[in-house]
Amino acid sequence: MRSSEWNWAGNLEYGAASLRTPTNVDELSALVRNSRRVKALGTRHCFNDIADTDGDLVSTAQLTSISMVEGSTVTIGSGVRYGDLAGPLNEQGFALHNLASLPHISVVGACITATHGSGNKNGCLSTAVELLRIVGPDGVERVWSEETEGARFKGAVVSLGALGIVTEARLKVQPAFEVKQTVYDDMPLEAIAEGFDEITGAGYSVSLFTDWRAPRFTQVWVKQLAGEPELPRAWLGATAADSPRHPLPGQSTVNCTEQLGVPGLWSDRLPHFRMHFTPSAGEELQSEYFVDRRLAVPAILAVFQMAGPISAALQVTEIRCIQADEFWMSPFYRQDSVAIHFTWRKDWGAVRPLLPVIEERLAEFGVRPHWGKLFHMSSETLMSRYPRSGDFVRMVQEQDPEGKFANSYLKRVLGVS
Repeated sequence: MRSSEWNWAGNLEYGAASLRTPTNVDELSALVRNSRRVKALGTRHCFNDIADTDGDLVSTAQLTSISMVEGSTVTIGSGVRYGDLAGPLNEQGFALHNLASLPHISVVGACITATHGSGNKNGCLSTAVELLRIVGPDGVERVWSEETEGARFKGAVVSLGALGIVTEARLKVQPAFEVKQTVYDDMPLEAIAEGFDEITGAGYSVSLFTDWRAPRFTQVWVKQLAGEPELPRAWLGATAADSPRHPLPGQSTVNCTEQLGVPGLWSDRLPHFRMHFTPSAGEELQSEYFVDRRLAVPAILAVFQMAGPISAALQVTEIRCIQADEFWMSPFYRQDSVAIHFTWRKDWGAVRPLLPVIEERLAEFGVRPHWGKLFHMSSETLMSRYPRSGDFVRMVQEQDPEGKFANSYLKRVLGVS
């Protein structure tokens, strides 16, 4: 028997009777082969039960190999976090195309849930994946790539853990680059409504923060490539901050990556938070919704109409842009998108009734949720918004006919046992 295991936010206790931590792929394969039901556990940054099971939990924390970059790729074990990978890549003069707001999360966990950073021309983190090795229900490790699987590979990357346990991933890399970030205070809503594309295109990666309490964005984080021209100090009604900022009021700025336009490595600027410091608030719940980028402004205005109830339960909202991709179960499937992210107070009683209201308000925009965060949508609604969802379900049933990797989350989301 195990002691209690909780996710990062402390809002979910995992239901498995055991937690095993294999030290190599052979041990993991044996565990999978001998388990009735099994799920992989990464860095526990999901806010829902996507990684939960009534069988065995298998931590990938010991699978931390990082192979030398060959050509334009790097191969990593599934226990590697982005913060662990950045150093070896920098030593070789390479970089990933983007990072999430915190480097504490596992690379593979981020990719199978279509986690993302920001940037009008930046795909989600999954778009770096060229190859996956996945242990299936029989304990056999199988290679998934476009070379081996053709178009089906696009269904296997954002897999929600339904195809098996990933042991290794091969990622595309590029030459290392430097980024400078500047934070602007108090941008009026009118500026966003009239110049959304200009604002989100002002840097390599741009994030807009609001508490919805007033028609403004409290902060706009602009991350430019080091050689890009400086933006003016007064910009579209906002003013460049003269000291470091944290997205959440009252939180220490020591947790945040360096600002004030000082250039630094991609890995030290693209995340909002430093690797060895507390990310975000630490005590929180999170939801995130995606809409077609062409509908960004009316969707944002629709949420402002709900400002009162949202603000009462909210810490902060972040808005970012993500480029379209071809992954079957990606929220960005063939759709340039805008993310509306809610960092809530850790009060499920206050947050839970808000989710169906937000989803209903955004339904006309074809809203899709982040797979690893809190949402309310039914499987019928979800599957109707993913054109390849039927193909994905058929592939899952073919690869795992006995449901060894199934759990209540997949049944609830995909609508199948």
